[in-house]
Amino acid sequence: MRGPEAIINLSHLKTNYDTVKNHLNGKRIMAVVKANGYGHGSIPCSIALENHGCDFFGVFSIEEGIELRNAGLKSDILVFSALDPTTINDAVKNNLILNISDKSHLDALIIFYKRKSKVPRIHIKVDTGMTRLGLEIDEFKEVLQLLIENPEIKCEGIYSHFATADEGDLSYAFEQEKKFKFILNLADQLDYQVNDIHFSNSGAALNIDQSYCNITRVGMLLYGALPSNEIQTSLFVQPVMNFVAPIVSIRSVAKNTYVSYGGVYKTNSKTNIAVIQCGFADGLPRSWFKNGYIYYNGKQYRIAGRICMDQFMVDFGDDIPKIDDKVLMIGKDGNNEIRFETIANSIQTTPYVLSTAIGGRTQRIYQG
Repeated sequence: MRGPEAIINLSHLKTNYDTVKNHLNGKRIMAVVKANGYGHGSIPCSIALENHGCDFFGVFSIEEGIELRNAGLKSDILVFSALDPTTINDAVKNNLILNISDKSHLDALIIFYKRKSKVPRIHIKVDTGMTRLGLEIDEFKEVLQLLIENPEIKCEGIYSHFATADEGDLSYAFEQEKKFKFILNLADQLDYQVNDIHFSNSGAALNIDQSYCNITRVGMLLYGALPSNEIQTSLFVQPVMNFVAPIVSIRSVAKNTYVSYGGVYKTNSKTNIAVIQCGFADGLPRSWFKNGYIYYNGKQYRIAGRICMDQFMVDFGDDIPKIDDKVLMIGKDGNNEIRFETIANSIQTTPYVLSTAIGGRTQRIYQG
C-alpha cells in the first residue's frame, strides 16, 4: 500500500559500529537495541551487528530479549528493566542477563534458586545520580554481602547510568563517576570480582574517559545521530534511516490560499501544493511544520501548514512533482540531508524521541 517507508541501511549501521569501536580503541560494545532498535528494527539490526562481530546487546524488557532469542541471536543480552520475579524462569530459559537494582530482586533470586536449583545471570545496577533504577551505596554493601553468602548466584557485572554525559557541562557527570568508582572500590574491599564494568552511554563515549570500564553501551551513535547538540566531536556517523513518503495529490492554488489546520500557512503567490501520505501518526513530528522542509529531486521545499495525522502538504512553488514519487523527510540523499539532530534542535526535543516515534503505518525496508 502507499505510505511512508523507513529505508534502513544496514551497511551504514555496521560502519558506524566500526567507527565507534575504533574511537573506543577496540573496547567491547554493548549495542543498545531497545525500543525496536530506536525505531530502526531490533531484529534486523541485531542480526546484522552480531554477524559483524558484536557480541553483547541491551534491551529494556524480557519480551524484547526473548524476541531476539527467537530470531536466532546467540550473543549476551542484558535486560535493563526492573526485575520481575514472575519472569525469572523465562530469563533462565532464554539465557538473558537480569539486573539487580533493588535488594528485593536478589531476595527473589535466592528464593527461586532454593525452589529450582538454577538462577539467571545477573549484573548489579547502582544509582549514582540518575535517581531512577539502581542500588544506593548502603544497599549495594548489603547485596554484595548476600551474594558472598549465596555463591550459587554469581554476579557478572556492575554498572550505572550517566544523567548528563551528553551535555556541555560535565560537572555532575564527574560527580557520578566519583560515586561509581567508590562503589567499585567497595567491591574490591570485599574481594568480590566481576567480569564486566560499564557506565558509558553514547554521550559519555564521546565526552568522558572510561578506561576503568571494559564495556561501553552504545545506542544512538550506532543509528547515525549524536545524542545532543551540546556534544562537540569530530566523530562522523552516517544516518542509518531514510524516512520517505509518496506524493498522492497535486493541485495549483491561488495566492492567499490557506493550507491545513488552523490556517497558519497562507500562500504568497500562485503555487503548487502537494499532499504527502505521512503524518504525525507515522512519526513525523507535528511541530516541525514551523521550520520544516523536505527534499525532492535534489531541491528543498517548505512544509505548508500543520502536519496532519495521516498526511501533510508541501509548497512546490512553480515546480510540478509527480504522483507516487517519494520525498525525503529524514535522512540523506546525495548531498541533501535532514538529520534527526536538525529536527530535534528546531522543535526542542531529542533524536531519541524522534527515531523511536517512527511507526504507525511505516514500512521498514532493509538494505545492505
